[in-house]
Amino acid sequence: MTAEHPRPLTLSRADHKTLSLAALGGALEIYDFIIFVFFAVTLSQLFFPPHMPEWLRLLQSFGIFVTGYLARPLGGILMAHFADRLGRKKVFSLSILMMALPCLLIGIMPTYAQIGYAAPLVLLALRVLQGAAVGGEVPSAWVFVAEHVPRRRRGYALGFLQAGLTFGYLIGALVASGVARAFSPEQLLDYGWRLPFLLGGVFGLFGVWLRRYLAETPIFIALRQRREAVGGLPVAQVLREHRPALLPAALLTCVLTSAVVVLVVLTPTLMQQRFALPAGQTFALSSLGIVFLNLGCVLAGLLVDRIGAWRAMALYSVLLPVGIGALYANLIGGWGWPGTTYALAGLSCGVVGVVPSLMVALFPARIRVSGISLTYNLAYALWASITPLALIALTPWSPWVCVGYCLVMGGVGLLCAWRYGALGSPVLCGDPRG
Repeated sequence: MTAEHPRPLTLSRADHKTLSLAALGGALEIYDFIIFVFFAVTLSQLFFPPHMPEWLRLLQSFGIFVTGYLARPLGGILMAHFADRLGRKKVFSLSILMMALPCLLIGIMPTYAQIGYAAPLVLLALRVLQGAAVGGEVPSAWVFVAEHVPRRRRGYALGFLQAGLTFGYLIGALVASGVARAFSPEQLLDYGWRLPFLLGGVFGLFGVWLRRYLAETPIFIALRQRREAVGGLPVAQVLREHRPALLPAALLTCVLTSAVVVLVVLTPTLMQQRFALPAGQTFALSSLGIVFLNLGCVLAGLLVDRIGAWRAMALYSVLLPVGIGALYANLIGGWGWPGTTYALAGLSCGVVGVVPSLMVALFPARIRVSGISLTYNLAYALWASITPLALIALTPWSPWVCVGYCLVMGGVGLLCAWRYGALGSPVLCGDPRG
């Protein structure tokens, strides 16, 4: 039994404030996490021995970046434990602080030339903290927003939140581009690289300050008043009593991850390597795609409230390969409409805005953060680590690999919608409409 209770059918002024603060804080936190990858080449030159081969330095720099993903499950599970026992707001604020401080410290820390091998070790430790923070941020943000807003507006609220989270990628790209234009390569190596991290630290601390104005969710307050907040280990209860929800939650996470990896991570790289587009044009197209991904998340959330989350999942599972297919058909065929097709692909990845509504409905309120965190972070860490390497390795065999991959993942989404989407499915602990 959940502690859900009737709420108004429209968003109040307080709901809009909560949603805006959560989305803005999430965007700033994602910026802090992702800015590292934009300066991976520069960091590889600063934090590893100069006599080391360039490819090996770059590989180790990316290895430290990936460590952030690998740290997500443990950090997310630990933070979810306290979110389910002590409250959503405390952990929601802690996650952004854990992201901001390491970002600030990276911006002021000494390099290999100053402290030797201690530099990459300190950098690794800071990335582990950031990985733990982002592992706690996303599930906590989903639950925090979902438990604040009226259930019939939950789809829109979570879609808007996802747009805020993905907007962090765009902020990172814009800041990295601005810094690259403002400084010469020598200045960038000397001191320019520090500015995006210092800015990220300030962003994050500002986010901590903003979250002081958020209130605990009504659902957790009701649980605490009725003394239904879970005791012991919430994750143990998830594994013991809610195993049927684990598989659909993991599969839905993989579909969401696939859309982000292909649209945001892989396609910009392949446009330069495979299709010989200049870096400037690639950056502009990637930014356009992210903007339309943000819009697509909001539209998908509105559709969830209109037709139900499982039906929206089925629709966007079809649109995902269609949109990515149109983009790659244009790149391969040289039709001359890359902006139009990239925008269409961004809108078609609206599955990113649908999945949170389903994840929130899969677990009851008292172990909701732990259930989402366990499945989301494990599946995301595994899928985001393996997928890019596999697709890059297969792309020389065929330029249609990413399209085929999205077709398969769209099939997984359709299978989930068919298998678990029946009204009143026993897997769902919340509203089957999401």
